[in-house]
Order: sequence, then structure tokens, then C-alpha cells
Amino acid sequence: MWKARYRAFFSYEPSPQVSLFCATSGGIGSKTFWRDCRLKWHRYCPAEGPRCVSNDGWRDGYNVVARGQVSVTHESLHRKRGRAFAAFVSLLALTAGSSASAETLESALARAYGNNPTLNAQRANVRATDENVPRAKSGNRPRINATADVGASFSESESPASFSRNAFNPVNPNRSNVTRTTPRGVGLQVDQSLFNGYRTENSIRQAESAVLSARETLRNNEQNVLFDSASAYMNVLRDTAILNLQRNNVEVIEEQLRQTRDRFNVGEVTRTDVAQSEARLAGSRSQASLAEANLRTSIARFRQVVGVEPRQLAPGRPLDRLVPPSLEAALRIAFNEHPAIIASLHGVDVAELQVKINEGELAPQLGLSGSVNRRYDVQSPGTEVTSASIVARLTVPIYEGGEVYASVRQSKETAGQRRLEADGIRDQVRAAVISSWGQLEAARAQVVAAQLQVEAAETALNGVREEARVGQRTTLDVLNAQQELLNARVNLITAQRDRVVASYAVVQASGRLNSRALGLSVQHYSPKLHYDQVKDLWGGTTTPDGR
Repeated sequence: MWKARYRAFFSYEPSPQVSLFCATSGGIGSKTFWRDCRLKWHRYCPAEGPRCVSNDGWRDGYNVVARGQVSVTHESLHRKRGRAFAAFVSLLALTAGSSASAETLESALARAYGNNPTLNAQRANVRATDENVPRAKSGNRPRINATADVGASFSESESPASFSRNAFNPVNPNRSNVTRTTPRGVGLQVDQSLFNGYRTENSIRQAESAVLSARETLRNNEQNVLFDSASAYMNVLRDTAILNLQRNNVEVIEEQLRQTRDRFNVGEVTRTDVAQSEARLAGSRSQASLAEANLRTSIARFRQVVGVEPRQLAPGRPLDRLVPPSLEAALRIAFNEHPAIIASLHGVDVAELQVKINEGELAPQLGLSGSVNRRYDVQSPGTEVTSASIVARLTVPIYEGGEVYASVRQSKETAGQRRLEADGIRDQVRAAVISSWGQLEAARAQVVAAQLQVEAAETALNGVREEARVGQRTTLDVLNAQQELLNARVNLITAQRDRVVASYAVVQASGRLNSRALGLSVQHYSPKLHYDQVKDLWGGTTTPDGR
């Protein structure tokens, strides 16, 4: 009879408000499953007396849909708040639907992988960094320039007159010569660097190291986005379940207050008992409002990270298959594979190569320059001149005012800074691994302890109610026992959320939280594809994707 009743209400699925993940579930029909159902039954029917529930053990207010959904089936939870409260609840509630179309944790991670703007911006940054390689390679390539010019020239010359013995009878009078030309020409010049102190070679190596560093930074950002998405997903589940508990607690205390007032009217209790119930009801309504605010915040965070509103969230599962077997193994993996450490080491290479580039400015510079020119109307109309030249030029720097020497010293200090930063990042990763591992172990223990706490609090509440019926317990004792059970259930929900998030934190700290390791159904982004397309380009302004 009990199993048939649970099958009717839960559609063969355990309560997500009691179990946010299915790591320890024994399956449908197992003792663990029926215990979870019993917890849910007691949560929605905790008050005493026949007025608490209908024939099937459900109140009329809310129906918790399987897999973490909430659907509002009654207009008001508090009659005084009426339609406004119901409208607000409808805004926050997740839409109920079939479990076949439920959003899973893996699908939410896949959405974040493809749509998160922070991650896409970092991918664009990697593509921009790729272009530094062909820029550096341009130092080994010739530079060709064509020139053309045209102008106008005007000149006038006069020759003096010549005289005979008779000064008033010149033999040749004054003569004026006017010349108008249009000088013009075209030219072609080619410059080729032959040696520049290995600055070009070191620049290419520096650009390649910068590309590798950018790729590792992208991997680290991918880890952060996926972890934030998993955390936001579990926060929505947690806050939805806690909101349901707080709403149910309001209903329970309202019923408790009604019964206490009835008993006060017949003289069984005092006005103090009524005031205690009223005070507890006000506190429970305050907690329900806080839970609504927390859920709204979690939904907003989910939308920010994943890119869509949360709808029909399925229970999350711990990532135990990727968790290293021991703390020592996690540390070893992190030191070898964590993208933040690898990116910092590539940053050290970039800084050390900058030292060599600056030192190259002190070396001799050897270059070759060739030119061809064609000139028209150079001196007189109709003249044409063709010239060609090839010149090898050696430049030996002697003194640059100290600027180059200062640059070398500065780059050496920067390289030392990068090495220290790499050591600091290694220590940060080590601390993150140890911290997340401790949180995972604590979360595992907290789930077990919280389950025992819920069972003990249920037993205690039932006992206090029975004793209150015979006058051995007060109304305050019943209210306190109900509050302890509520706190125990909130602790269980929080512990289950922490258990899932902590497993993702350990994998993230180890450096293995990525789309391929998670097996996400996405088109995996490969930064090498763009790099291979642009690394040897000699020209062109169009990007590989057509922009």
C-alpha cells in the first residue's frame, strides 16, 4: 500500500529535495529509495492530527514535481498575502515538465562551454595572440616599397649683351632662356635584414611561447567557467529545495497555530503558547522570504554563467570518476597538468627571451638594400635616366645613451618576477588541491551525518508530539522539535549540494576539468586549428573565418 502510494506520487523517481544527487541511491524499490520517500512524506505531512493532510497525505498548497521541479497548484500559501504572493512564487518557480526533457548538469555545462561570453572572449584573445608569430617572422622577410613622384620645374636664364668699341652699338643684345619641364619618375626599393643580433629568431620563439601560454590560460578559464556552471546548477537545486522546505514549514506552523488557538479557546493552553506559535510563524515567514531571495539570486547567476534560464533541472551527480584516488595523486597530477602552472612557466620563457631580444640591440646590424629608379625630364625636356644600386650596410652601435642597457637590466628583473610568480601559482594550486580535497572528505561525512540527523530529528518530533498529547510536553517543545527537523533537512540538502560541488572542485584543482574529460556533447574548440592557418601567412587582411 505504501509503495503503491509512493509510485503514484513520485513516478518511480526518488525525491530530489531529499536527494539532490543519486550517488548513494539503491535504486527504485530499494530500502534507500523508500527511506527517501518516507522523508519526503514526513516533510509534507509533519503536523499532527487528522486535519493535517488529505486522504493521500498531501496538502493542497504545493506539489513537488520529480527531479527538482516546483509547480504552483494552489493560488495562495498565505491567505493574507493572496494573489501577489502567488504571482511572485510563479515568477521564481521552475516550470514543471516531463523528465525526458529535463536539463541535466552535463547539458548545462555544454551550454556554458559554447555560449559563455568570458570563455569566448578568451578564445578570441588566443586567436589574436596567434598573429604575433607571423609578425615576428616578418623580420626575416624582405620589405619592398614602390615610389612614384611627379612635379613641375621652371627656370629662366639671361645672357649679358656684348659691345663693340662704340658703346652705343652692341654687337649681341641681352638674351633670356626659359625652360619648363615636368620631372617625374618611379622607383622600387628592397630592404633585407641579414643579421640583427638574433632578435628576429628570439622574437619568433617568444611569440610561440606566448601562444602556448595563452592556450593554457584558455584551458584555465574553461575550468573556471565549467566549475562556476556546476556550482550555479547545484545552487539552484539547493535553493529550490530549501524554499520548498521553508514554505512547508510555514504551513506546518500555521496549522500548529490554528490548533493552539483552538486549545486556548477551550482552556487547554495559555496565551503564552499562542504567542510562541505566532512568533515562530513570523520567523518562518521571514525565512521563506529569504529563501525566495536566495533562489532568485541563484537563478540570476545560472543565467549569467550558462546563458539560459534554469528549466526542469535534473539531479546532479558527483564527478567521482575523475577524482584522483588520493591527495598525493591529486597533487602530482596538478603539478604536472594544471594549466595555470603551465601558463606561468611559458610566461617565464617569454620574459627570458625578451632579455635576449634586448641584448640583440647591442649587436652589429647587417642589411642589404637594392633600388631601381626611372626618371623623366630630369634636366631638360625629353631626357630619361635609369639608375640601379645595391648596397650592403653594416651598423655597429657604440653608445645609445644608456637606454638599451637599461632595457636589458629591466627585462632581467621582469624575468625574475615571472619566476617568482610561477612559484606563487604553484603554491596556490597546491593550497587549492589540499583545500578542495578536505572539503570533499568533509562533504562526504556531512551527508552521512545529516541523513542520521534527519532520522533522529523525525523520531524526536514524533515522540514530542505524542508526549504533548498527554500533557508531558509544551507547545514550545513541539515548535523546537519541528525547527530542529527543518534545520536537519536543510543541512542534508546543503551537504548534498556541497558533495557534488566539492567533487568538481577537486577535479578543477587537479587541472582536469575540461570538456573532453567530462565527455560533453559539444564541438570541442581547438586553438591549434587557427594557429596552423595563420602562422606562415605572408599577407592578407581577411581572418580565417572570413571577417
